[in-house]
Amino acid sequence: MLIRIPRKNDPKSSEITPANVYHSRRKILMSTGALASAAALPTTALPSDWIEERGYKPHEPAPLLDITPKPYTTQYNNFYEFGTDKEDPARYAEAMTIEPWSVEISGLVAKPGTYALEDVLAGIDLEERIYRLRCVEAWSAVIPWVGFPVSKLLAKYEPLEAAKYVKFTTHLNRDEMRGTRSFFSSIDFPYIEGLRLDEASNDLAIFAVGMYGDELLNQNGAPLRLVVPWKYGFKSIKSIVKIELTKRQPPTTWNMSAPQEYGFYSNVNPEVDHPRWSQAQERVLGAGLFARNQPTLMFNGYAEDVAGMYDGMNLRRNY
Repeated sequence: MLIRIPRKNDPKSSEITPANVYHSRRKILMSTGALASAAALPTTALPSDWIEERGYKPHEPAPLLDITPKPYTTQYNNFYEFGTDKEDPARYAEAMTIEPWSVEISGLVAKPGTYALEDVLAGIDLEERIYRLRCVEAWSAVIPWVGFPVSKLLAKYEPLEAAKYVKFTTHLNRDEMRGTRSFFSSIDFPYIEGLRLDEASNDLAIFAVGMYGDELLNQNGAPLRLVVPWKYGFKSIKSIVKIELTKRQPPTTWNMSAPQEYGFYSNVNPEVDHPRWSQAQERVLGAGLFARNQPTLMFNGYAEDVAGMYDGMNLRRNY
């Protein structure tokens, strides 16, 4: 079943584009060709009614606000395995085969192994989490995810006492992921991300299997992705196939590629600029061409829930 647990720092439900508005906008955009490349939607690794069977109910209609329309969050993505342009994931990710799907659990756990996705998710209730998403590129969105706390999955495989970090790895198939064949890629594949174990165990950190009440599309990280709302979006790794518990901090893709620009922690911090742009403000996707940028919030607005994990740390040095 899906459980809706409201939280103090959740964006208001009125900030989410209603489903009926999304569908009407989609028809308009399709008629102009803006979404023509997304007309054929990919299949998912889970049954099409998998989320519905667990009691998901769509949002009640809300006043129309031009914030994060679904076409923006599904057609404007960073997923370098399919190309570096924002439209590339929606254009090419359909080629990725996601059924069947398995996840390898390894490292410092009592129950290592490679498990079918259905077994990984067995017995786990889904929740709706409405989270801000802040990209390191200074744009933002508000997205209703369908998922569950990372801690629930980790508990199934029993982390050992020595485990201090969690390493995540993205699926890699060079035949299906055209971006991984590029000679001009700025990163190495497969894509790797990591969290401290206490970060992964924080209640705000979730694995998502859906958004807007539907299964994830390939370009959004189907069938299983991480969502860590107080960190910049690239930490929320997509299409996960490996989860490893480690004693030492794992190397991560962007940190290895450009450590002066992308730290291991990458917490949203308006006081620490990216070397090439300010992080003090952000552009909201779908807010309109002439909309003003809005101030960036410390920890993306989730300081009350996560700041304690970084007590005593120099957040400028540990960016």
